[in-house]
Amino acid sequence: MSSELGPIEADVLLCDAAQEVGGKLFILGAGWSRALSQGPVTMALAIKLSLPWHTANHPMEILIALLTEDGRPVPDASGKPVQIEGNLEVGRPPGLRQGTHLDSSFAITVTALPLLPGHYRWELSIAKELLKTIPFEMIEIHSCHSPKLHLPHRPGQPLHTPASPGRRG
Repeated sequence: MSSELGPIEADVLLCDAAQEVGGKLFILGAGWSRALSQGPVTMALAIKLSLPWHTANHPMEILIALLTEDGRPVPDASGKPVQIEGNLEVGRPPGLRQGTHLDSSFAITVTALPLLPGHYRWELSIAKELLKTIPFEMIEIHSCHSPKLHLPHRPGQPLHTPASPGRRG
């Protein structure tokens, strides 16, 4: 994003769980874009921002909203739109070289989302400007197939692999 604040960069991962401790992100089950729709869903967003030097000590509005594929807000169990709003203000640590980008990392966990099968997206906006879109899909259990490996095997017999060509065992 490039605005009056300058270019702000964001890395966002969908994950099963995430925490921020001391400026570092600790992430579990990250990098997915498809999940099974089997009841209320819990997910986390691991977010790392890189902000220009001159944005230090300037409060900025942040909005993270969950939308359907066609841009409608997704309601939570009580019917309210799923969104996280707040203010972000990043300071400069002492001794940081002038012009250095400033990092800000945080994790958001959202629980009990009533997501039906379909396509969704998280939108991250800072200072009312869209910075990042994170699309994902909830799929039905019966539409998820994993390949199966069938080996000829008889109970009581040891498993073995065929000998390579030209080799007799």
